Parts: sequence; C-alpha cells; structure tokens
Amino acid sequence: MAQTTQHELQLARRMSRLGTETAFEVLNKARALERQGKSIVHLEIGEPDFDTPLNVVDAGVDALRKGWTHYGPSAGLPDLRQALAEYVSRTRGVKITPDEVVVVPGGKPIIFFTILALIDDGMKSSIPTPASPSTSR
Repeated sequence: MAQTTQHELQLARRMSRLGTETAFEVLNKARALERQGKSIVHLEIGEPDFDTPLNVVDAGVDALRKGWTHYGPSAGLPDLRQALAEYVSRTRGVKITPDEVVVVPGGKPIIFFTILALIDDGMKSSIPTPASPSTSR
C-alpha cells in the first residue's frame, strides 16, 4: 500500500486581506441594541424586514414546477432585459436597448466588476462618504 503524505495548504497572500463583511458586523451590533430595547431602523444589509410575499413565493414554486431549474443566459433572461430597457427608457428619458442591460444578483458584484474594468494597478480612486459599510474600507 502506498504511503500518503500531506502537504500544507499555502494560501495566496491576498487571502490575508479578506475580512468580515462590515455590513453584517453593523447588523450584529444593531440586533444587540434591539435586544436592549432600542428601536432600530435597519439600513445595513439591504434585507427587507418582511417575509417574501405569498404571490412571489407561489410564482417561484410554479416556475420550478414548470422546469425553470437550469442556468439562464449570463446577461439575464431576454424578456426581463427587454422590460428593464423599456422601463428605464420611459422613466429616465434615456434610450436603452436590451443589449445594454445586464441583470446581476446584487449591487456589489457589478460595482466590483466595474472597478476592475476601469481602475488599473497603480491608479487611485475615491469613494465618497457617506458610503455603505462594504465600500468604506
């Protein structure tokens, strides 16, 4: 039987810069204040203070039963992109086409990807304040 050896896992140096999502740290502090009887308006993580409405839950279950269980296009479903382009064009007075719309799972990834696309190594950028906890580091 061959002898097995273990090697120590070496993480990249950049991993030492990872920290906790500060918005969740703020949420924990806010919840601690609530336990003390304080009234808190939650603005830290963008999570609503109500359960998902029943009609939305039903629509999700219905979609799953109809087979909507696979990956969609990376930029988002075409009908959704069309509807969003029409909405933005109508409400903002700026002509937007579906080709200019990308649907993402939240604001942070698209902000990060935009920074990666525009800010090169050695360049400086500014973050206005007040800013969200996750962008103010």
